[in-house]
Amino acid sequence: MDTLATLALALGGSWASGINMYLAALTIGIAGRVGAVRLPESLQALESTWILALAGVLYAVNFFADKIPAVDTVNNFIHTFLRIPAGAVLAGAAVGDADPAIIVAAALVGGTLAFGSHATKTGTRVAATGVAPGSSIGLSILEDIAVVGGLWLAIKNAVVFLILLAIVVALMIWLLPKMFRLFVSVVRRVTGGRRLDSAGPTG
Repeated sequence: MDTLATLALALGGSWASGINMYLAALTIGIAGRVGAVRLPESLQALESTWILALAGVLYAVNFFADKIPAVDTVNNFIHTFLRIPAGAVLAGAAVGDADPAIIVAAALVGGTLAFGSHATKTGTRVAATGVAPGSSIGLSILEDIAVVGGLWLAIKNAVVFLILLAIVVALMIWLLPKMFRLFVSVVRRVTGGRRLDSAGPTG
């Protein structure tokens, strides 16, 4: 793989992992299996029948859990501890047998990007649920389409994907502070308007 293709795969894999790591692994694995992309040796395990089957089963479970109100919130919270490391691992593995410093740098960038896409997904869900309860199904389907479409574009046209990803990252940077404030306001409403740092009278 040339440099741009490697960069697109590394960043695309980590971004997609922050949204749905099972679908990301499944998409990359299938693309490698059918010959749409020649994966670096460190990612070729994703082409294994057993890995594809496992990713498919986990994706199916997540597919239904992600579309049930309240359950999707718990699901996203639990996956905070899975999607971000997965993004880091995918990015590091995508650069193959590069210098160790480059692998570490790729993993750090990948983990950060996965955190950004995961936080944006979670924040969007909280905001949408407050405005339109029951919107989880539609949002989840759109997210799945974005993951598959984004990764396929990363494989087929690295330049276009990287340009679009730069725009998406800029939007995430702009949105995340607003989503954090919205999250705090939702928590305060749920707790009856009390301050989050309230610890009662101190005498």
